[in-house]
Amino acid sequence: MITSKKTSNIKIDGILDDEAWMNVPVAKNFIERDPNNGAPESEDKRTEVKILYDDDGLYIAARMYDPEPHLIQKELVERDDVGNDDIFAVLINGYNDKQQSLQFLVMPTGVQYDAKITTDNGEDSSWNAVWQSAAHIDDQGWTVEIRIPYFELRFPKKAEQNWGINFFRRIQRTRTSYDWNMVDNTKGSSLLYDGNLLGIENINPPIRLSFLPYFSTYTNSYDGQSTQSINGGMDVKYGISDAFTLDTTLIPDFGQANIDRRVLNLSPFEQQFEEQRSFFTEGTELFNKGNLFYSRRVGGSPSRYPNTNDDENVEIYPTEVKLINATKISGRTSTGLGIGVFNGITERARATIKNEITGETREEIVEPLANYNVLVLDQRFRENSSLAFVNTSTLREGDFRDANVSALLLDLTNKANTYNFFGNAKGSWVKDGEDIFGTELSAGFGKISGKHRFSFNTEVRTKDYNIDDLGYTGGTNYFDANAYYGFRILQPTKRFNNININTNLSHRRRLETDLYGRLELNSNISFTDKEFRNFGGGIEVSFTKENDFYEPRRFGRYLQLPGYFDSWLWYNSDSRKKFRYNLSVDYYAYDEKARNTVNFNSYFSYRFSDKISAYYDNNFQNSNNETGFAGRNTDDIFISRRRVNSAENRIGAQYTINDKMGLNFAFRHYYSEVNNNQFYSLNQDGTLTNAPTFNKDNETFNTWNVDLRYSWWFAPGSNLTLLFRNATQNYLSESRINFKNNFQQLFNEPMANNLSLKITYFLDYNKVKKVFN
Repeated sequence: MITSKKTSNIKIDGILDDEAWMNVPVAKNFIERDPNNGAPESEDKRTEVKILYDDDGLYIAARMYDPEPHLIQKELVERDDVGNDDIFAVLINGYNDKQQSLQFLVMPTGVQYDAKITTDNGEDSSWNAVWQSAAHIDDQGWTVEIRIPYFELRFPKKAEQNWGINFFRRIQRTRTSYDWNMVDNTKGSSLLYDGNLLGIENINPPIRLSFLPYFSTYTNSYDGQSTQSINGGMDVKYGISDAFTLDTTLIPDFGQANIDRRVLNLSPFEQQFEEQRSFFTEGTELFNKGNLFYSRRVGGSPSRYPNTNDDENVEIYPTEVKLINATKISGRTSTGLGIGVFNGITERARATIKNEITGETREEIVEPLANYNVLVLDQRFRENSSLAFVNTSTLREGDFRDANVSALLLDLTNKANTYNFFGNAKGSWVKDGEDIFGTELSAGFGKISGKHRFSFNTEVRTKDYNIDDLGYTGGTNYFDANAYYGFRILQPTKRFNNININTNLSHRRRLETDLYGRLELNSNISFTDKEFRNFGGGIEVSFTKENDFYEPRRFGRYLQLPGYFDSWLWYNSDSRKKFRYNLSVDYYAYDEKARNTVNFNSYFSYRFSDKISAYYDNNFQNSNNETGFAGRNTDDIFISRRRVNSAENRIGAQYTINDKMGLNFAFRHYYSEVNNNQFYSLNQDGTLTNAPTFNKDNETFNTWNVDLRYSWWFAPGSNLTLLFRNATQNYLSESRINFKNNFQQLFNEPMANNLSLKITYFLDYNKVKKVFN
């Protein structure tokens, strides 16, 4: 496609009557992606797109013809959400390397959605750009106008540009989607099928510098005590060059981040939480290479617990460490080399310890001044392959623990995009009184296109491999081998739009000393029918008894578990309907008397209008006669035979006033109880012996939170959020509490009530400069 320079003003109002759009070349003849991949668009639902440019940015006009414009789907949702809507999107790759695109999406309501799309990490919708758009429905269908400033794009500094580009359209009522440049859904990423955008010449983009100052105020009430605070700070984004950008947050404020979905964690591993802080979710695709960066470590829990004597108790222990500042530099050169540098600094955290005899208190540092750093070098080549080096380091002052992790990552795909090979080598080094070094090696090969697909992969992780200072480790000391076969029918049949079948075989062994772990086989099948309902199911079999290396929580020990047969079914209704529901059930039958597990999940939503919707989400689990860790002393490990019941209920509602403003309500209650029936000592061979003298209390855990949020995008990149939050939780050393008493005890706990207002305002240096000139 060839564009031309804008010669007159364009008003971004969604109505394509500006003189500038006259006599501009048209991109047309779209090709269907789903469900009939490769079919040409129909004449009455054709799409036409025009592009212009100037020294400030790119301008896009699109007309989506529709013979029944009154049926165009246009549910109002919040920014960066997609509802029951028609869609128009443009995908731009300034380096035309077919590995990363920026996506700008507009719905008939005018709501914006943007994301970064990469071949290795998929779609990252946490990225937020500042751009203008407008949509309009008329008697021919609907139209869109878009202006994308250059400071949101990345491209080489050349006299003549050659960008990768594609346009996408979805007609929601028929669930059909189209691309300007055909996307073959039988193989590879959609980014491989970009067309070319030519004609952008001799542009002189302005300085890429923007500021996002914020103001926030909080009123907190807890256990009869109230506090108020006022905060201010700023994020800065600076274009170091045409390819590289610096992002930094000064005096960060994360008080309005979503509440973590905490559960009663009975596993040997810590619960992993999603990142809720926008600075750590936006533009992190480079830093996620190799899964070595778990950003919740920065500003997370202290790394040490205080040392106390018999007369002392810890009176105050900080739950998190305050972040002083954080900075990211990222970009990619014209030769395909991606460079990412992240650095964060956290301040000292102190615990208060009280002597119960003298009444004196003292403070002890439980987290010193610390520096967290991530370096990524990612060389892309041959459009679909890459070689990357990743290094993470954590440096703490004094005698606190330091750590470093390095990795070399190879991802190689053949030119036809049909076969893939990967190989990774990772090493961790921890200095905590002594030097500890661990490794992880993995490799795999597979066929990634066509109806028939397969893969084989292995992974070895030593016992001392540890990336927990800036990553998430999980299990260690194992050897894994996995095989996969999949069969796909992607073109519609008489009854179905697509069918997917896959089978997986996995085997795990302990590495030191060698010990059989498990051998599992599972098979899944899923269908999408002509009414766009999704359903399927599967089975999983553990052929023999398993040896769990982790549940005893002591190196060298293991717990024997029975074999099992797991089966599941699921169904998702047609999402185009006002009433929508998803159901799933999962049942485990174990090779052990009276032992089974049932998981049931249900989701119901109703769209009252294009502005109002509500949902109810329920998850229930019942596990009978399971065995799990109960405690230990110097000589013995104790195992409990127990019954575990858990239930999570979530209710939400959304009223979207217009494409810039909305109200959102969310409620969550999670409940879990553990009933211990019998206790055992764990033998050296993984079997159990009765331990009548050991005892442990039953457990009940509740957590409750309510959020009511008002959001207003009052200007491009600028937002006002008013949030009310109510939360409480309790932990009881008893179980089998009836419904009424359980809630009475929960509501007897102190309630945390929080009312906050936060305003962020986007300032473009170039516009500010013009005002003062």
